[in-house]
Amino acid sequence: MSDRQILQAMSGLMAGMFVSILAGTVVANALPRIIADLGASQSSYTWVVTAELLAMTATVPLWGKLADLYNQKLLLQISLGLFVVGSLLAGFSHEVGLLIFSRVAQGIGAGGLTALAQVVMAAIIPPRRLGKYAGIFGAVFAVGTVAGPLIGGVLVDTSWLGWRWCFFIGVPFALLAIGLLQRTLKLPTRRREAKIDYLGAFLIVAGVCALLIWVSLAGNSFDWASWQTAALTGGGLLLLVAAVFVESRVAEPIIPLGIFRNRTVALTTVASLFVGLAMFGGTVFLSQYFQISLGKSPTVAGLMSLPMIMGLLFSSTIAGQIISKTGRWKVYLVAGGITMTAGLGLLSTIGSDTSFGLTSVYMAVMGIGVGMLMQNLVLAAQNDVAATELGAATSVLSFFRSLGGTIGTSVLGAILANRVASEITKGLADAGVPAGGGAAGGGAMPDMTTLPAPIRAIVEHAYGVATGEIFLVATPFALLALLCVVFVKEKPLKTTSGLQRLADEADQVDGADAADGAVATAATGETREAGGAAGPSRTTADAPAQPVETG
Repeated sequence: MSDRQILQAMSGLMAGMFVSILAGTVVANALPRIIADLGASQSSYTWVVTAELLAMTATVPLWGKLADLYNQKLLLQISLGLFVVGSLLAGFSHEVGLLIFSRVAQGIGAGGLTALAQVVMAAIIPPRRLGKYAGIFGAVFAVGTVAGPLIGGVLVDTSWLGWRWCFFIGVPFALLAIGLLQRTLKLPTRRREAKIDYLGAFLIVAGVCALLIWVSLAGNSFDWASWQTAALTGGGLLLLVAAVFVESRVAEPIIPLGIFRNRTVALTTVASLFVGLAMFGGTVFLSQYFQISLGKSPTVAGLMSLPMIMGLLFSSTIAGQIISKTGRWKVYLVAGGITMTAGLGLLSTIGSDTSFGLTSVYMAVMGIGVGMLMQNLVLAAQNDVAATELGAATSVLSFFRSLGGTIGTSVLGAILANRVASEITKGLADAGVPAGGGAAGGGAMPDMTTLPAPIRAIVEHAYGVATGEIFLVATPFALLALLCVVFVKEKPLKTTSGLQRLADEADQVDGADAADGAVATAATGETREAGGAAGPSRTTADAPAQPVETG
């Protein structure tokens, strides 16, 4: 495909990815108003956030497997259709139960978009050329991440629109993506006998959901050391062990366990887990730091994350272009790991008195590291697997990155809450204010506008110290990701797309079958051509046929 054809085919993918990112960011500033209007509780607030993340993370491997079996364009359109249904249900919700259900539908659709977009890119673009298109993904990621909270804030504050439009706004983009995919993306339909491992799928989803529910609610709804923890972790691990047992014995496993024997896939999968844990687990709390510790508005807080996003966009674009020209990619994985680790380490030094100029430099350093690392981990894995396993390998990396982000958000959030509480208690004691003076609000996020100046300073300091600490905790995980990529073996990037490789692999199988047939025919003393694979005939027009020597 020419560059123009690839860009046309990617237009629908980009629109779909934008929808997926927008769904997760546009409601960030609207959730307090949504929960208040529906008369729901704090636990409902948690489930509105968690439901989509659970559904997306748990279903990514299923979408990846389906991508290896069925038409990928149709699967993308189905995932977008699910997203539209979920968005409409969410926008028309009048009670929190329906809203949570709709978020599950949105999450399943987002899981399909997350897994399938990169699978389709690998199918139509050779790995050697894939790097330069990663910058486009980075641009879409940056725009969706920055624009989402800003759009959500404007919609909520506009009286004639309201929070329901936070869900409706993604529908036109999803419908546009469906139409663009239908018009621009041309993928062959592969028809072959396939058996879906429903039992394995159920066990994987159930086990992952149990563990994700645990990390999402532990420390908030129940203690880390409690019977709920024992039940959820024990049950989740048992379900996953059963899933491994089933997956190792079925003909069409959801996650082919054999791909983990591939050193590149195994190392990039572990690295993706640590990248998700360090990156998402740390940066998700930056907006809270800007609003509470630095006293900025939600809109300004969204704009203050631009240095990190621009660093990510710049590094992913430049590194992708160079990789496409030179074919060398490992150096950017290692450089990305070093830079991301350094960025997290620098961010661990921030506090309530840190200037934004210094903080923006630290964020840019981290963004540059993430940009070089995250997308190129997928590139390395896709380059080293058979075309028939592209979907499984890509979805496994996406799954573990999302899993790491979920675990990191929950664990680091608990660390943040505990450190904030201890720092506020210490600050109040030093100021001579009795404990329980209302600054911490019983663990709820304080309304800074209602606090007296001395107490507001204590709360700002507490959030500054706690935010720096969670970056310090995240830094070793980035270092582990760096160690993983150091041991990845660099292999030349393939110059054929996934579809071409799939056709070549099919031809090799057909050729081997034909050769086997020729051998069997020769053993019976007969001569015939097997699709041109058996070599020249031993007969000529001028001489009688001679029997083939056997044995």
